[in-house]
Amino acid sequence: MFMGEFHHNIDDKARIVLPSKFRDELGDIFVVTRGLEGCLFVYSKKEWENIISKLKTLPFTKKDARAFLRFFLSGAIECQVDKQGRVALPTPLVTYANLKKECVVIGVNDRLEIWSNDAFNNYFNDNIDDISDLAEDLFSRVEV
Repeated sequence: MFMGEFHHNIDDKARIVLPSKFRDELGDIFVVTRGLEGCLFVYSKKEWENIISKLKTLPFTKKDARAFLRFFLSGAIECQVDKQGRVALPTPLVTYANLKKECVVIGVNDRLEIWSNDAFNNYFNDNIDDISDLAEDLFSRVEV
């Protein structure tokens, strides 16, 4: 399980350090793609295969399914970490997530998310007051 929050800078060559505790769990090759809310999602190959198997069940005849598949899969790329612990991100993903200098890498259970520092802070601050209500609603639907 991925968890935690780490702050790293992206360099001029669009490389960002992934924390060593995350690198071990990701494996040698992993997938980075457009995430939701303006961040990037990072999946281990095993988890990516799980995601793909679920996406294959979406009906291609549905416009929403086609739109999501295009969004999610067209940006996906296999990546690996260099000897300095960095991953090089392609320009379209850097642009999508508006990654400039300061970035936040967070662990979110089955994936990592890479955010621009400003976007993460804005998202966090915009949603902090709703977290208690969200937790109450989500946990009322499942047994804990």
